[in-house]
Amino acid sequence: MHELIQNIFAFLADLGYPGIALALMIEVIPSEIVLAYAGYLVSRGEVSFVGAVIAGTIGGTIAQLFLYWMGYYGGRPFLDKYGKYLLIKEKHLRLSEEWFEKYGSGVIFTARFIPVVRHAISIPAGIAKMPWSKFTLYTTCAIIPWSIFFIFLGDRLGSNWQRIDEMARPYLQPIIIIAVVAMIVYIAFHVYRRKRSA
Repeated sequence: MHELIQNIFAFLADLGYPGIALALMIEVIPSEIVLAYAGYLVSRGEVSFVGAVIAGTIGGTIAQLFLYWMGYYGGRPFLDKYGKYLLIKEKHLRLSEEWFEKYGSGVIFTARFIPVVRHAISIPAGIAKMPWSKFTLYTTCAIIPWSIFFIFLGDRLGSNWQRIDEMARPYLQPIIIIAVVAMIVYIAFHVYRRKRSA
């Protein structure tokens, strides 16, 4: 696995912006590690910060669209059969489905910042036939700050970019708390609106 990661990063460095996008699309390595490495490339002057963010946003969004289309066209039977090959855990998928069924499409944005459900949430959106344009908008709006955050930290760390988990940890906790609070506010509004229309 370590050799595979090294090969992907060498490939990413050689291709520049397309490499960043492609590394995020294939989702073999967690997005935060790819983005931190992109930040390292920024620190070396090989890519610009803005360009890296754009490439990261495009790659991250397309990766989630793949999962959305799997849910949209393949449905639950396809994922039950092939999900394990896509590194999608059953418990994560089940939790994401429960969230989506309970709280609707608005969770697509806030769930992107919450561990466990952030990757799998795209699948129930596809299964539920959420409008493609709405899904893409919410996903892109969440991936932009995520890309900025990790590319910035990677840039700051420079050659020590592999310490991204250690450096990101103090920042991620408040981000997760804010996302959870936003989720609660959204849920409360969703329930209130449903009661008024009943």
